[in-house]
Amino acid sequence: MTTYDAGAVTLRKVRDYVWEMPKQGDMRVPARVFASEALLDEISDDKTLEQLRNATHLPGITKYAICMPDGHQGYGFPVGGVGAMDARDGCISPGAVGYDINCGVRMMTTNLTYDDVQGHEQELVESLFANVPSGLGGGGVFEGTVGDVDAILEDGVQWALRNDWAVPEDLEHCEDEGKRPDADPTAISQKAKDRGKNQIGSLGSGNHFLEVQRVTDVYDDEVADAFDLTEDQVVVLIHCGSRGLGHQTCNDYLRRIEKTHAGLLDSLPDRELAAAPAGSQLADEYYGAMCAAINFAWVNRQLIMHRTRQVFEQVFDRDWRDMEMHLLYDVAHNIAKKEHHQVGVDADGTVVADDGDAVEYETRELYVHRKGATRAFPAGREEVPPAYRAVGQPVIIPGSMGTGSYVLRGGERSMHETFGSTAHGAGRLMSRTQAKKEYRGGDVQTALREHDRIYVKAQSGATVAEEAPGVYKDVDEVVRVSDALGIGDRVARTFPVCNIKG
Repeated sequence: MTTYDAGAVTLRKVRDYVWEMPKQGDMRVPARVFASEALLDEISDDKTLEQLRNATHLPGITKYAICMPDGHQGYGFPVGGVGAMDARDGCISPGAVGYDINCGVRMMTTNLTYDDVQGHEQELVESLFANVPSGLGGGGVFEGTVGDVDAILEDGVQWALRNDWAVPEDLEHCEDEGKRPDADPTAISQKAKDRGKNQIGSLGSGNHFLEVQRVTDVYDDEVADAFDLTEDQVVVLIHCGSRGLGHQTCNDYLRRIEKTHAGLLDSLPDRELAAAPAGSQLADEYYGAMCAAINFAWVNRQLIMHRTRQVFEQVFDRDWRDMEMHLLYDVAHNIAKKEHHQVGVDADGTVVADDGDAVEYETRELYVHRKGATRAFPAGREEVPPAYRAVGQPVIIPGSMGTGSYVLRGGERSMHETFGSTAHGAGRLMSRTQAKKEYRGGDVQTALREHDRIYVKAQSGATVAEEAPGVYKDVDEVVRVSDALGIGDRVARTFPVCNIKG
């Protein structure tokens, strides 16, 4: 197959797993989809490709707009989308970051084996659910003042370290050491801070979760050793974001951009792509606010991890240090960051899709938007923590609560192909509304426990139905494509033991 017909969009096959939507009309760049034909069938089943084409109209977008193997329809910009906009004459787009700023994942390793946990599953899931706040609304591990929120927004996980919610090695194993230096707490509205102050250390709802897992497969012994992963080992995966603070911040800036840069919005095919021109006051303010919300999300996950360590101490009657409950890595999924990347340019200095057409390469500063995508930097990049710099950045890709997850490492081809990015999960197949029609939460919980020994506890049966395994794409296929492309290499696979949800 050399082309893929998706109705109004026809994709041209560049090579295995790489499909291109040629530049036409007002598109500023081509678009690329990284997927197998099976995944393309699912990606093309909603408005993902239309949204990807719309994203190519954003000012300053460089090289091409990208859709990852787990791509699906989102708000304006597709989930699983990557877009790199020139930081001098491009733009920054809250719609291409998303409402849940720094929704992301962190994995904690232990020296426990699956045998150690068997027989404790029910106690563990009940205790985690009782001690880790979840669901809509307020309630967190720590309820702070607005002053506490300001300090968190400014300092990220350094605040947690000062207040005994973290140990130094936690910062060493977190993206950016858990602090974005460009954070500006004054750019966050009072309403957002008020929403956040009683949600510090809480999962929230939707697809957010805390899951105890066991490592079932190791694919690369050398890298797994560097990541401290072994078969049959118990690990903990935490997935959540910036809660109401991040949502309010996105909403605040979307409304301000609509008023201040209406002309730019009118030039875009979808107003949900709302963007502020690079260098404008609003672009700088949003970047500072977004970085502050990123810090808040890292602290949110840090406090959940701290509480999880305490729960394990209670259940297994051992100090968490004796169980070697160490942070493997924490990585963001919804983010825009100023990064320096090499781009191909022609004789006039115009950026081109550099697959043989480039005359030379230039290093340029770009706003790299990753919405439902994971940074996947390879070995040698200075942004990768020293502990992993020789092997590449850990990449954590959750599946569903019935199918398992993966740990990858940043692939050697990622910088050239995807601005150092790969998929962020399995990707949804089914809307929440449809899922609740197809599944009953109690039936899903019973089937998981009886057939797979997976213990699930949630605030409601509707939440379990919305997150049933059948709602998601095949994470094995998503990871297979990432590995084949060399943008994220398989290291290990995990499988759920118990899971709590909001």
